[in-house]
Amino acid sequence: MTDQYFSEQPTSASDPVSFRLEIGDVALDLTTDAGVFSRGRLDKGTRVLLQNAPEPAEGDLLDLGCGYGPIALWLAVRRPASTVWAVDVNDRALELVRANAAAARVGNVRACRPDEVPADVRFAQMWSNPPIRSGKAALHELLLRWLPRVDGTSYLVVSKNLGSDSLARWLGEQGHPTSRLSSHAGFRVLAVDRSESVT
Repeated sequence: MTDQYFSEQPTSASDPVSFRLEIGDVALDLTTDAGVFSRGRLDKGTRVLLQNAPEPAEGDLLDLGCGYGPIALWLAVRRPASTVWAVDVNDRALELVRANAAAARVGNVRACRPDEVPADVRFAQMWSNPPIRSGKAALHELLLRWLPRVDGTSYLVVSKNLGSDSLARWLGEQGHPTSRLSSHAGFRVLAVDRSESVT
């Protein structure tokens, strides 16, 4: 593998693979590709998140580290009156989100790089299978950048073996009270409350 899924410009040759996502009452045909997280399938963590988190809120919703868009499109179908911001640094991933949204005739997804999200947008919720393998420092920086912009609860799915419990403790220490919503198949779904420091 020549790329990490958090590479901005994947150098691996494009090799699209499609599959059908079916969770609850949502069924979507999604295209994935090389150089993007979880090519050809829905990864276990994202499935655990979508099956165990509560109903999404109305309003602006954030899918942080969206990949090819399974969370963003699922949210968009469930909440057609909401705007779902699908944010990633991987340009190939963002192209896939746009193509998948168009194919599904979902018009309320905005796929963009982090610096393309208007500064005045605040989110009712954040949903994320965050890029744990980008490293602890990068992950912490990412979460501290976006969590203060969320007015409601943020839902993160993290593998127990990759530090979900220590991440929950660290978030609490940063003023973001975090609880374990569920645990399944080696993954924790963490619920991060609105920051105590937000005025």
